[in-house]
Amino acid sequence: MVALVLALAGCGNSEARAPEPSLPASTPSAGFWDHWGDGRAEIDGYRLLQPRYGELRRGEAVQIWVTETFTAAHRVKSDGGHPDEFPVLKLNEVRHFQTGIYDYHVLTSTFVRLDGLEVVGRPTKVSQSVQEWCGHVYEEWVGFGSFYQRLRRSYFDGENDLDARLEVPADGVLADAGPFLARGLPAGLPAGEVGWLPTILDGRFAHQEPTWGRASWTVGAEEEVTVPAGVFRVDPVTVTPATGLGATWWVETAAPHRIVKWTRPNGEKAELTGSIRVPYWSQHAEGDEALRHQLGLGDPSWVE
Repeated sequence: MVALVLALAGCGNSEARAPEPSLPASTPSAGFWDHWGDGRAEIDGYRLLQPRYGELRRGEAVQIWVTETFTAAHRVKSDGGHPDEFPVLKLNEVRHFQTGIYDYHVLTSTFVRLDGLEVVGRPTKVSQSVQEWCGHVYEEWVGFGSFYQRLRRSYFDGENDLDARLEVPADGVLADAGPFLARGLPAGLPAGEVGWLPTILDGRFAHQEPTWGRASWTVGAEEEVTVPAGVFRVDPVTVTPATGLGATWWVETAAPHRIVKWTRPNGEKAELTGSIRVPYWSQHAEGDEALRHQLGLGDPSWVE
């Protein structure tokens, strides 16, 4: 895969970028770096209702938001010294829920460029791993402007080795970028109707290959909601696809516009249980697990 990415990265810009995209550049709004450049991550804990096998499962979700430096050739976090570095905003979303005797663990990592060389809703990379007692699946999408290179490795019959190219319309938006768009990170919502591709997890659970459709965004009137983390003034942001599942995010009206709650038409629901800003990668000593209580994680009255 690395060799393939390097070869594609060497193509001329006329082949690697979509012609005249109709979406605005993914350029951070004013004040972005004042908040997100402080060397800490925002960690948000949620209690989760996750549909699986025709039932709603209780579990936990965690969203980790942090800026990093990426390399263009390899699309991985840089430790410094690379000539092709660029800044990204990363969202790691972790889901843990039970299905009867066995459990699921899902990690989706979405990386959005912050140098204006991509458009809103078009991550530079999305990767996902799903583990459960039957087996596990890894999928990775790497963006090259007019297309994504898709890699999948799976335990399941008919889904094992995949290495394919997925073309992207000029106004195409990935649903995995939905939380970024809802928060206005790093810029505002796209105007009007846009191309829409369901999340990798939706495709995984439905065992369907990705298919482009259309979707539109709306922002509702400010309201007040109560969740386990407290009472918040929020703006509901909804994406409505022509076909398939949309979502509504209740976004904190005040900065930094955290996601306080989200729901989907299939019964999926998440409510904020706690939020902290910390350098979590250095908080791995005995005793640091107490920080999880501030996130409301591990509440036995919710997660069985």
